[in-house]
Amino acid sequence: MGSVGAPPPPPAAAFNESDRSMICFTPTMTTTNGVWQLQGSNPLRYALPLFVVQLTLVVLATRLFYFILRPFHQPRLIAEILGGLLLGPSVLGQIEGFAIRVFPMRSVLVLETMAYIGLIYFMFLIGLEMDIDIIKRTGKKAISIAIAGMIFPFLVGFALAHVFQIHHTIKEVRTTHISYIIYLGVVLSVTAFPVLVRMLADLKLVNTELGKLAISTSLINDTCAWALLAVGIAFSQRKAHSYSSLCVFLSSLVFVAVCIFVVRPMVSWMIRRTPEGQPFSETQICIVLTGVIISGFITDALGTHSVFGAFVYGLVIPNGPLAASIIDKLEDFVSGLLLPLFFAISGLKTNLTLIKGAARWGFVILVIPLTFIGKVLGTLFVSLLFQIPVREGVILGLLMNTKGFIEIIVLNVGWEQKVLGDEVFSILILVTIVMTTIISPTVALIHKPRKRNILYKNRTMQSTAVDAELRILVCIHVPRNVPTIINLLEETNPTIKSPITANVLHLVELTGRASAMLVVHADSIRDRKSGRPLNKTHAQTEHIMSAFRNFEENVDCVSVQPLTVVSPYSTMHEDICSIAEEKRVSFIIIPFHKQQTVAGEMEETIPAYRLVNHNLLQEAPCSVGILVDRGLNGYARLAAKPTCHQVTVLFFGGPDDREALSYGWRMSRHPRVRLTVMHFVPKKQNVTVTTNNEEEDNGGENYSNENKCLDEEIMYEVEMIAEHDDSVEYLERVVGNGEETIGAIRAMNSVNDLFIVGRGQGTSSPLTEGLTDWSECPELGAIGDLLASSDFETSASVLVVNQYVEERPDGEEVIITEKPWLATDDDFYQTLLTRRTPMSRRHHRFESSPAMY
Repeated sequence: MGSVGAPPPPPAAAFNESDRSMICFTPTMTTTNGVWQLQGSNPLRYALPLFVVQLTLVVLATRLFYFILRPFHQPRLIAEILGGLLLGPSVLGQIEGFAIRVFPMRSVLVLETMAYIGLIYFMFLIGLEMDIDIIKRTGKKAISIAIAGMIFPFLVGFALAHVFQIHHTIKEVRTTHISYIIYLGVVLSVTAFPVLVRMLADLKLVNTELGKLAISTSLINDTCAWALLAVGIAFSQRKAHSYSSLCVFLSSLVFVAVCIFVVRPMVSWMIRRTPEGQPFSETQICIVLTGVIISGFITDALGTHSVFGAFVYGLVIPNGPLAASIIDKLEDFVSGLLLPLFFAISGLKTNLTLIKGAARWGFVILVIPLTFIGKVLGTLFVSLLFQIPVREGVILGLLMNTKGFIEIIVLNVGWEQKVLGDEVFSILILVTIVMTTIISPTVALIHKPRKRNILYKNRTMQSTAVDAELRILVCIHVPRNVPTIINLLEETNPTIKSPITANVLHLVELTGRASAMLVVHADSIRDRKSGRPLNKTHAQTEHIMSAFRNFEENVDCVSVQPLTVVSPYSTMHEDICSIAEEKRVSFIIIPFHKQQTVAGEMEETIPAYRLVNHNLLQEAPCSVGILVDRGLNGYARLAAKPTCHQVTVLFFGGPDDREALSYGWRMSRHPRVRLTVMHFVPKKQNVTVTTNNEEEDNGGENYSNENKCLDEEIMYEVEMIAEHDDSVEYLERVVGNGEETIGAIRAMNSVNDLFIVGRGQGTSSPLTEGLTDWSECPELGAIGDLLASSDFETSASVLVVNQYVEERPDGEEVIITEKPWLATDDDFYQTLLTRRTPMSRRHHRFESSPAMY
């Protein structure tokens, strides 16, 4: 680095052998001496300021294209390549002043060095996240389709290689013809796994059989592609001697053997030396990360590309806590900053001006469909052998044509190895962009999803008999939600005549990180009791599912079906609704977006959880319960505790409150649960209760009266049952406004473990007057928001229930009149309620509305 105030030394010269051009640079010109010098100083003449400007332009350009393409569900990779194209010789590079000042030849060394550091560590992460055991268990179908999907593209690549030679597109390329065919074949045959999973999520195909098959096939496909790339590099030596290629190939095999038999045992020993549960030290992490650079250096010196060494090194490190810790620390920085720089460099290398004339562009347009044909034909042929329908076979073949970062890496390696010329490189980059862009719309056009609104009866707790199977969908964000939900399911009283089927859904956000996407693949084929977690996300899934499987083994009459949904938060509710319809569930339980701290305050976890809950309430095909988790009397299972749990249902009237009462009634049948039903009755002068669904005509008035009559009848029956059943207590509170309602609830707060309350959508009442003025979470309703707030000091959890409302063809809502206690196998309630006295003792409360009778 030059001294401050001294003029820069004379430039040194570097000779670029490939294009016979002279590149001048100054080794000591790293940082500026300041713009206030007498001579004046241009910051862009120095390496660091120039790199900062270049990096800023790359980020701005890629984010601009990402913002434009996001509504069209295009992967971020396309935006990053287009950003490079914009800044490269294809567009802005045509402006002579821009190219010379912003992207001079002397700056390429710094840019590519940073980009390749990011690429090396990214390939290390890919190998680290990949599990060979999973690949072994993918099944013959996925393996056969993957192999056939690679053979046909290689035939197309063989044909294109001859076509490119005829058109003189590989002039002065010092390489063997076989390596050229291998590179073309790999580019045409590989499938981008992360891009494919995101596309499947956008198309809502991740959890289908077709989607799972596509994911398994793509992972096998990518593994084979990396092996073929190593072979292609070995044959791409400039001297093209068979002896040299053989030495490269054999030395690469020795490197792989050393990694397997030396490096892997050493890392395993280091893992065993670390006590379980204790985090790995910085020294251990640094040793592993230093090994990435060393592996890349060794394979580069052997004649294989450095990315191959990083990939193999990551592949041999055992999956488990060490791998999860490294991924968690490294992935966001590498994938978010350094890797986009590599893709932008690919765009900067691409020069579309080399494709000149109508004949050349016509040739490019012809190449694009040819690249599809090999994949589609190979995939379709094997799909028919496995009796997969033709339409699904075609869709699978199109999905296998999804391109991404792997293709870009292969093209860059081929360009560096002088296998691919500038024109071929530019053509294949363009083909990759076009293919990836048109896959999603094409599949969406061909694929016709199953019709929604599957017909089934029991969509609510109120309409589900207590002596019938209860199907529940449980949604989990993080392991913290598990203990309370398990206790809640146990308290729901599974019996032989009324078993519970719990579909446990781990909700994972779909991001650009491969670690989240691999969870889908791992859960679809991994044995329940074998294998270690791939990463932190998969470790959470394993922990959640293990807890529920343990619950299934220790509690009779409970069946657990684990599932994983990987989807953007904005559309996650669609996956939940689809699974709920497919499983024909009656009730969905999903956690609240806030959690209680040690100090007792309710703090927000991830704001997007609230969006999921809001959308689910609007679109759910059955009843929904939002669980405000405050521990539900600790983490211990109910069967292990000698005391009873106190559950209170707050009843104000309406469909949601009747649904909440139906759930509470099921819980009261548990021998260690006591149910209290607190019925809030308005004072005589405040008797009017209105609904948003009321109209001026008689139809709206009849609807309101029917609900009032049903509420009154149900409360009368609960009161009669409570007189003869010690497990049920009935309390009646006459209140005149919201303040008196709060006082009545606070009076019994300390004796409760769980509050169950209806959301109360579409209902306004003087009983809750003033409670909605300062509501923080309107999706919980007035009472639910009160109980979930930090101001309401309580240790009790809260379940806010929203009943599914069915509409007739004429638009009128269907009122559910079933009473769950009338379906019990105990004849006592049947006899008691059939001998009940008239409702005269309660008639005085609604004497102002005699029409309801």
